[in-house]
Amino acid sequence: MNTIVSTFDSSHAVADMSSRRVWGAYLEEARSECLRYLRSPGFLLPTLLFPSVFYLMFGIFLGHANGPDAPRYLLASYGTFGVMAPGLFGFGVSLALERDSGLLTLKRALPMPPGAYLLGKMAMAMVVAATVSILLLSMATFLAHASLTLSQMLSLFVTDLLGVLPFCALGLLLGTLIKGQGAPGLVNMIYLPMAFLSGLWFPLSMMPALLQQLAPIWPSYHLNQLALSAVGLGQGPVWPHVLALSGYTVVLVWLAARRLRRYG
Repeated sequence: MNTIVSTFDSSHAVADMSSRRVWGAYLEEARSECLRYLRSPGFLLPTLLFPSVFYLMFGIFLGHANGPDAPRYLLASYGTFGVMAPGLFGFGVSLALERDSGLLTLKRALPMPPGAYLLGKMAMAMVVAATVSILLLSMATFLAHASLTLSQMLSLFVTDLLGVLPFCALGLLLGTLIKGQGAPGLVNMIYLPMAFLSGLWFPLSMMPALLQQLAPIWPSYHLNQLALSAVGLGQGPVWPHVLALSGYTVVLVWLAARRLRRYG
């Protein structure tokens, strides 16, 4: 009952705020989320280092041994692998922990716009995804000497930046379903197999026929196809993959919103 009254009072407080203060609340929440994760090396370092180290080993040291297109191919696939993590862990693990600790209830009782909490986490995920993409592009350009045009680099950057959103939606849903203590392990059990089954570590042509046929059920597969198209290695039109990712995002956010209403 106290939570309902607090939420009711906070909604009235937000309604009484000027538009400038409302936008200020959104920006402050986004800034706070970004600073929070920048100060959390347990989240930030693995998210930045895993795709970079993999690309260093397989895209730079061993890349040209696998053909002239290998550095570009691996840039796209490890970029997809890298931008999955901020959405899954930044939303899924943190939301599960904040639910268990009561912080989510406190946030909902505060006099701030209802969407500021989620938009703040989304801004954080996009900042980290942008950092991962810039880091990989720098390694591909200056270390792997991959043959990339400026338009291809910009296209891949935008693909990675927006590509984090479906995984934010998936992380949001997972955060409403799992307990905080076991969240990191359970999210890893989804994150790593999904990356493998989408052909991010090995080309799908090297996998059994059944896994090749099942690959399109994963959002990471569709994002990887868009990333490959961005660097000039795509096959077929891009719009089916855009529609698939948009559909994933809408459905997962809808399911998560239904779950979140139960905590209100």
